[in-house]
Amino acid sequence: MNLRGIVAVSGRPGLFKLVGQNKVGYILESLDAQKTKIVANITNTKLASLEDITVYGEEEEIKLASIFDNITAKGSTPDLKENLRPYFLEVAPGHDQEKVYASDMKKIVTWYNLLKDLPLFTEDTPETPGTPAEVKLSEEKAAADKKPKSAATKAAGAKATTKTSAPAKKASMTSKKGV
Repeated sequence: MNLRGIVAVSGRPGLFKLVGQNKVGYILESLDAQKTKIVANITNTKLASLEDITVYGEEEEIKLASIFDNITAKGSTPDLKENLRPYFLEVAPGHDQEKVYASDMKKIVTWYNLLKDLPLFTEDTPETPGTPAEVKLSEEKAAADKKPKSAATKAAGAKATTKTSAPAKKASMTSKKGV
């Protein structure tokens, strides 16, 4: 299963294919029938690559691709209005039942229903790193994971150096009356 280049965008329903990148953001094409193209701004939009998404497990995290494989082997998906917990116990054995919510299960089943008819669903994942935009997205994601720790220490260091400023000027003690 080739999930490379398929992303979920924060704040937008559905899935998107990463087409390219320009100086403003990533160019995305929706996977629905309309095939609308949007530009996701780099600074305020979060993208999650389906290839990197995992589900909380009791012992180790479960990759989304393996859950999709199990759903394919099972052959059918339940109605989203039903209780999905028993079904999800079959397709994702060992998931952490306290951390994986019903909304997460619905989202995974919805994503599966979107992807199952696409040709990339049946092809193998290539060993090449991907398009330049995909490589940049994975590099930015890795940098963002490391960034909060280093940015917090830099910000604390910057604040410490700016607190030592010159003392305030003394006020003039003379009055206008000339006393």
